[in-house]
Amino acid sequence: MALPGVRNGLLYVLSVAAGLLAWEVAARDVSRLILAPPSEVAARIYEGFASGVLAKAFLGSLAHMTAGLAIAVAIALPLGFLMGRSRTVAGLLEPVVAAVYAIPPVAFVPFIVIWFGFLFEARVVLVVLMSVFEMLVTFTVGARTIPPALIDVGRSFGAGRIKLIRSVMIPAMLPFVLTGLRLGAVRAIHGMIVAELFFAAANLGAVMKREAQRFDSAGVLAVIVLLAVFGLLVQEGLKALEWKLVGRKGAA
Repeated sequence: MALPGVRNGLLYVLSVAAGLLAWEVAARDVSRLILAPPSEVAARIYEGFASGVLAKAFLGSLAHMTAGLAIAVAIALPLGFLMGRSRTVAGLLEPVVAAVYAIPPVAFVPFIVIWFGFLFEARVVLVVLMSVFEMLVTFTVGARTIPPALIDVGRSFGAGRIKLIRSVMIPAMLPFVLTGLRLGAVRAIHGMIVAELFFAAANLGAVMKREAQRFDSAGVLAVIVLLAVFGLLVQEGLKALEWKLVGRKGAA
């Protein structure tokens, strides 16, 4: 039973190592101004955390990312459930959701600036806009595919509407909820850095802009790699949670 897990772990490590090796080799043939090698980028990340500059910037970025993601989940989960379980609600909201979803979130930036300014609130709103729709669509599908037999069993045991939702429906759509969270978390990371580049430069966005103005590719790549590693850890954490809660069939 352990062999597949060990094999997958080895493949994971080999994949990352091969990518880093290819990057290192490619960087040897070009100027450091164009592409810094991973060894130099790793050194810059270490220096940034050792000095506290990168750690402070990352925590600042994390604050509005988590706030925006939490608001997006609070909107998407109940609304997705209603749209999935009620044809009337779906008929009323799906055209609006589809229309707004088709608009790139950055198109709302001028309005966000007018309504919320350039600081924390504006960054949170952009994170919400960039992460809420993927989760909403996924949660709606999850609510729509709850097996009717499970609901019938719950009712046969005398479960009321609230208990039926809490004890039967939400657990039944749990794989979709966790998948939606994975999608939403990635989009929230995108929104986090986009917001810091579009609005007043702050946190990791400010670091990227400063290093770009210096034509320091290692400094810019340090932020990009940090975001990639953070996104990977978030994804793997949610996949592990999915494996624990819903088992092998639910894990992607």
